[in-house]
Amino acid sequence: MKLRPPAVPLITVDPYFSVWSPADRLTDAAPIHWTGKPNTALGFATIDGNLYRFMGQYDCPAMKQTKINFTALSTEYRFEAAGIELTAIFTTPLLINDFYYFTRPISYAKFTYKSLDKKDHDVKIKIAFSEEICINLRGSEPIVCETIENGGVKSAKIGSEAQNVLGQDGDDIRINWGYFYISTKGEKACTSIEKIKTPIPGAKPTDEPKPDMTFACAETTLCTKCGALFTFSYDDIESIVYFGKNLKSYWNKDGAKIEDEIVKAFADYAEVMTRCTEFDDRLFLDATRAGGEKYAELLELAFRQACAAHKLVLDENGDILYISKECNSNGCAATVDVSYPSIPMFLLYNPELVLGMMRPIYKFSRMDAWEYDFAPHDAGRYPWVNGQVYGLRIDENGKKLLHKYQMPVEECGNMLVMAATAAIAKNDTTLAEENLDLLEAWVKYLFENGADPENQLCTDDFAGHLAHNCNLSLKAISGIVSLGIIYKMLGNEEKFEEYKKIAHEMALDWIERAKNEDGSFRLAFDREGTFSMKYNIVWDKLFGTNVMPKSAIAAEVASYRRKMNKYGLPLDNRSLYTKSDWLIWTATLAELKDDFMEIVDPLWDAYNSSETRLPMTDWYWTHSATIRGFRHRSVVGGYWIKLLEYTEKMKID
Repeated sequence: MKLRPPAVPLITVDPYFSVWSPADRLTDAAPIHWTGKPNTALGFATIDGNLYRFMGQYDCPAMKQTKINFTALSTEYRFEAAGIELTAIFTTPLLINDFYYFTRPISYAKFTYKSLDKKDHDVKIKIAFSEEICINLRGSEPIVCETIENGGVKSAKIGSEAQNVLGQDGDDIRINWGYFYISTKGEKACTSIEKIKTPIPGAKPTDEPKPDMTFACAETTLCTKCGALFTFSYDDIESIVYFGKNLKSYWNKDGAKIEDEIVKAFADYAEVMTRCTEFDDRLFLDATRAGGEKYAELLELAFRQACAAHKLVLDENGDILYISKECNSNGCAATVDVSYPSIPMFLLYNPELVLGMMRPIYKFSRMDAWEYDFAPHDAGRYPWVNGQVYGLRIDENGKKLLHKYQMPVEECGNMLVMAATAAIAKNDTTLAEENLDLLEAWVKYLFENGADPENQLCTDDFAGHLAHNCNLSLKAISGIVSLGIIYKMLGNEEKFEEYKKIAHEMALDWIERAKNEDGSFRLAFDREGTFSMKYNIVWDKLFGTNVMPKSAIAAEVASYRRKMNKYGLPLDNRSLYTKSDWLIWTATLAELKDDFMEIVDPLWDAYNSSETRLPMTDWYWTHSATIRGFRHRSVVGGYWIKLLEYTEKMKID
């Protein structure tokens, strides 16, 4: 691994259970939640009676960090001090094809050491997590703690006293219900609850001192043969409010208890790690073949983030719901234009999760609260999936979802593409058939409004409203083709040919109205000489439908070379910022691997050199690599678009 991550994943389970290191060395800064708020944790090694730290900030010597490496599921550190080399491997086993392990909220840290000076050493490892792991902010409310033992595993448990389960929604907030457990095992293992004084990030010498925080701690002696294993677990009790009903996660759907699951986690560690290693190796090999080594490293860093921006629950029918949190951009839940860019990863590894993204939107679209003839933007604000709140106005006339905040062409096209791609990946049209009336209504909207969209928002809503958006028109073309594919899978070849013909005619008309003199294509039909990424037409290439002439795409891709900056291709001519997911989709339009790498490698450079030490952003400045906004969003699942193309899994006959 050569990429220096902007932030290093340590624990990545869901939008609440999230711990990252914002530094090159694990001892240089306190760990954080994805929001950037502190999630203070400490790691100590006592070597022959002398105390050193390997994680966080504390008043004792830091071990020398000699290595950091990450894979899709694990992060490895190595440290040296007092004649030993200590290895720490943090793993969140997000085994995406096994919903039990995928949702079991338990993360591992395995420690081993070897002697560097050929002497015997007595080594103890201690890890401590602060109250910040289970409340919104340190000191914000009373907490309760205890130490417990179950099946030979010792745990320290910590949680809020109030336990207001699912009592708040929002974006820049942390969980304040449920219980965190830190656990270890062995004859010399012990756990404790302690008050520890730690530095306050950003505090000034003149600031009023804050009280010491409460820490849940676990400690054990490090065996020279087998090392020591710790687990970090979070039982959120109930996970999502779904149209008024509180839902549990998949792992505890039948009443499983976290204390028992922790015991199982110690027992199955070796098996789980074997499966994780197999997944890691396969991902890196496949991605390198598809897009090069830098592309593969981007996928390795993105995988845990993409998964941990979601929560998987079951609805009243036992169907999967995979609820995204629109992290750092309003906190919306089940956002269509956040799900859409994320789907390539999930289509490749487990397309049932894409169906789980769509089910809340289908359900909300049939409710009286949704009054429009196009697809909605979202279905709530995490963790409350009770209906769209984006653009909601409440006055004396009641609640109204304002039209100006909607994304009509965008979300119709998104839902149609998601429906088709999931049907192809699963070879199953059941969900599409059940909602064919909605899909037909949405494609009708695209027939009538997609060729030249009126002044409206698209997924890049931060850029504001835009009329005659050329790339948005390509979304409509992709959506129309997508419903045609669903009809083809249903055995209606005539409908497929009809929709494909309509899309092809729209594409030819699009070329005439969108072309610039230099062979590239415009940002908007009425803005000659402008440009934008044309990422929405990438599905035509993946499907093999060829409704857009390849010569037009080739000319557009060739023009991007003239627009590149040091850290990537701008989203369009209006600003120097870009979107990383769309950058990789745009690069996938290129026919040659070298051309793909020419566009994508600067994204690797941007993450590698960015001074913004937060989980991966998807919105940054192409001249400086600094963050413009957004972090930890699930859209990085879109990075798999090139690998999805490489597998040819979206090709239709």
